[in-house]
Amino acid sequence: MSDIESHRSGPDSIETSGTAKGQALRRGGGDPGTRGRTTIADGVVEKITGMAARDVAGVHAMGSGMSRTFGAVRDRVPGGTKSSGVTRGVKAEVGEKQTALDLEIVVEYGVSIADVARDVRENVVAAVERMTGLEVVEVNIAVSDVKLPDEEDEEPEPRIR
Repeated sequence: MSDIESHRSGPDSIETSGTAKGQALRRGGGDPGTRGRTTIADGVVEKITGMAARDVAGVHAMGSGMSRTFGAVRDRVPGGTKSSGVTRGVKAEVGEKQTALDLEIVVEYGVSIADVARDVRENVVAAVERMTGLEVVEVNIAVSDVKLPDEEDEEPEPRIR
Protein backbone atom coordinates (compact mmCIF):
# COMPACT_ATOMS: atom_id res chain seq x y z
CA MET A 1 0.00 0.00 0.00
CA SER A 2 1.27 3.50 -0.68
CA ASP A 3 1.18 6.58 1.48
CA ILE A 4 -1.99 6.82 3.56
CA GLU A 5 -3.53 10.21 4.10
CA SER A 6 -7.07 10.65 5.19
CA HIS A 7 -8.71 13.78 6.51
CA ARG A 8 -12.38 14.02 7.42
CA SER A 9 -14.18 16.52 9.58
CA GLY A 10 -17.02 15.86 11.93
CA PRO A 11 -17.62 13.69 14.98
CA ASP A 12 -16.12 10.58 13.36
CA SER A 13 -13.03 12.34 12.07
CA ILE A 14 -9.91 10.37 11.34
CA GLU A 15 -6.57 12.01 10.83
CA THR A 16 -3.80 9.64 9.90
CA SER A 17 -0.70 9.60 7.81
CA GLY A 18 1.75 6.80 7.40
CA THR A 19 3.62 4.69 4.89
CA ALA A 20 3.80 1.11 6.14
CA LYS A 21 1.39 -1.51 4.84
CA GLY A 22 0.46 -3.00 8.24
CA GLN A 23 0.46 0.26 10.17
CA ALA A 24 -2.49 0.66 12.53
CA LEU A 25 -4.75 3.62 12.07
CA ARG A 26 -5.32 5.76 15.14
CA ARG A 27 -8.95 6.62 15.36
CA GLY A 28 -10.24 9.49 17.43
CA GLY A 29 -6.77 10.89 18.05
CA GLY A 30 -4.94 11.18 21.32
CA ASP A 31 -3.72 8.64 23.81
CA PRO A 32 -6.13 5.69 24.16
CA GLY A 33 -5.73 5.85 27.95
CA THR A 34 -7.36 9.28 28.01
CA ARG A 35 -10.44 8.40 26.00
CA GLY A 36 -13.61 8.16 28.02
CA ARG A 37 -14.41 9.00 31.59
CA THR A 38 -13.79 7.21 34.88
CA THR A 39 -16.10 7.86 37.80
CA ILE A 40 -15.41 6.70 41.34
CA ALA A 41 -18.33 6.17 43.71
CA ASP A 42 -18.35 7.70 47.19
CA GLY A 43 -18.49 4.19 48.67
CA VAL A 44 -15.22 3.22 46.99
CA VAL A 45 -13.41 6.18 48.52
CA GLU A 46 -15.07 5.48 51.88
CA LYS A 47 -13.79 1.88 51.89
CA ILE A 48 -10.25 2.94 51.01
CA THR A 49 -10.39 5.64 53.70
CA GLY A 50 -11.73 3.26 56.35
CA MET A 51 -9.04 0.66 55.67
CA ALA A 52 -6.26 3.27 55.68
CA ALA A 53 -7.48 4.87 58.93
CA ARG A 54 -7.71 1.52 60.73
CA ASP A 55 -4.08 0.76 59.81
CA VAL A 56 -2.87 3.61 62.04
CA ALA A 57 -1.58 2.71 65.50
CA GLY A 58 -3.74 4.27 68.21
CA VAL A 59 -7.03 4.01 66.29
CA HIS A 60 -9.24 1.63 68.26
CA ALA A 61 -12.39 1.86 66.13
CA MET A 62 -14.24 3.96 63.61
CA GLY A 63 -17.58 5.69 64.24
CA SER A 64 -19.41 6.67 67.40
CA GLY A 65 -20.32 4.13 70.06
CA MET A 66 -23.93 4.03 68.91
CA SER A 67 -23.06 3.49 65.23
CA ARG A 68 -20.63 0.71 66.19
CA THR A 69 -23.33 -0.99 68.28
CA PHE A 70 -25.92 -0.80 65.50
CA GLY A 71 -23.32 -1.94 62.98
CA ALA A 72 -22.41 -4.98 65.09
CA VAL A 73 -26.08 -5.95 65.35
CA ARG A 74 -26.59 -5.39 61.60
CA ASP A 75 -23.53 -7.57 60.83
CA ARG A 76 -25.06 -10.47 62.77
CA VAL A 77 -28.45 -10.31 61.07
CA PRO A 78 -28.78 -12.87 58.26
CA GLY A 79 -28.47 -11.03 54.98
CA GLY A 80 -26.91 -8.02 56.70
CA THR A 81 -24.00 -6.34 54.96
CA LYS A 82 -20.62 -7.28 56.39
CA SER A 83 -18.76 -4.54 54.51
CA SER A 84 -20.59 -1.81 56.44
CA GLY A 85 -17.91 -2.06 59.14
CA VAL A 86 -15.26 -0.88 56.71
CA THR A 87 -17.06 2.39 56.00
CA ARG A 88 -18.40 2.96 59.51
CA GLY A 89 -17.40 6.44 60.67
CA VAL A 90 -16.41 7.60 57.17
CA LYS A 91 -18.19 10.03 54.85
CA ALA A 92 -16.76 11.00 51.47
CA GLU A 93 -17.81 13.67 49.00
CA VAL A 94 -16.34 12.82 45.62
CA GLY A 95 -16.12 15.19 42.67
CA GLU A 96 -14.55 14.72 39.26
CA LYS A 97 -11.00 15.40 40.42
CA GLN A 98 -11.17 15.98 44.17
CA THR A 99 -12.59 14.45 47.33
CA ALA A 100 -13.25 15.65 50.88
CA LEU A 101 -13.41 13.21 53.78
CA ASP A 102 -14.99 13.22 57.25
CA LEU A 103 -13.90 10.57 59.75
CA GLU A 104 -15.12 9.73 63.23
CA ILE A 105 -12.64 7.71 65.27
CA VAL A 106 -12.15 6.20 68.71
CA VAL A 107 -8.57 6.35 69.98
CA GLU A 108 -6.74 4.15 72.46
CA TYR A 109 -6.16 5.63 75.92
CA GLY A 110 -2.69 7.09 76.38
CA VAL A 111 -1.92 8.00 72.77
CA SER A 112 -1.37 11.53 71.55
CA ILE A 113 -4.61 12.42 69.78
CA ALA A 114 -2.85 15.08 67.70
CA ASP A 115 -0.24 12.54 66.53
CA VAL A 116 -2.86 9.89 65.75
CA ALA A 117 -4.95 12.43 63.79
CA ARG A 118 -1.86 13.54 61.82
CA ASP A 119 -0.92 9.91 61.07
CA VAL A 120 -4.50 9.10 60.01
CA ARG A 121 -4.55 12.11 57.66
CA GLU A 122 -1.20 11.16 56.11
CA ASN A 123 -2.16 7.50 55.64
CA VAL A 124 -5.62 8.29 54.26
CA VAL A 125 -4.38 10.96 51.83
CA ALA A 126 -1.62 8.68 50.53
CA ALA A 127 -3.94 5.68 50.06
CA VAL A 128 -6.83 7.57 48.45
CA GLU A 129 -4.63 9.60 46.10
CA ARG A 130 -2.56 6.56 45.10
CA MET A 131 -5.55 4.30 44.46
CA THR A 132 -7.98 6.77 42.89
CA GLY A 133 -5.91 9.59 41.44
CA LEU A 134 -8.24 12.05 43.17
CA GLU A 135 -6.82 15.02 45.06
CA VAL A 136 -7.80 14.86 48.73
CA VAL A 137 -8.61 18.46 49.65
CA GLU A 138 -9.42 17.86 53.32
CA VAL A 139 -9.62 15.14 55.94
CA ASN A 140 -11.74 16.21 58.90
CA ILE A 141 -11.37 13.99 61.96
CA ALA A 142 -13.73 13.91 64.93
CA VAL A 143 -12.53 11.92 67.95
CA SER A 144 -15.75 10.64 69.49
CA ASP A 145 -14.35 8.48 72.30
CA VAL A 146 -11.29 7.12 74.07
CA LYS A 147 -11.01 3.37 74.64
CA LEU A 148 -9.95 2.86 78.26
CA PRO A 149 -7.86 -0.23 79.09
CA ASP A 150 -10.53 -1.75 81.37
CA GLU A 151 -13.51 -1.02 79.07
CA GLU A 152 -15.09 -3.83 77.11
CA ASP A 153 -16.03 -3.30 73.50
CA GLU A 154 -19.63 -2.21 73.04
CA GLU A 155 -20.51 -5.02 70.66
CA PRO A 156 -23.31 -7.20 72.01
CA GLU A 157 -22.60 -10.79 72.97
CA PRO A 158 -23.49 -13.33 70.30
CA ARG A 159 -26.63 -15.32 71.14
CA ILE A 160 -25.31 -18.54 69.61
CA ARG A 161 -21.88 -19.87 70.45
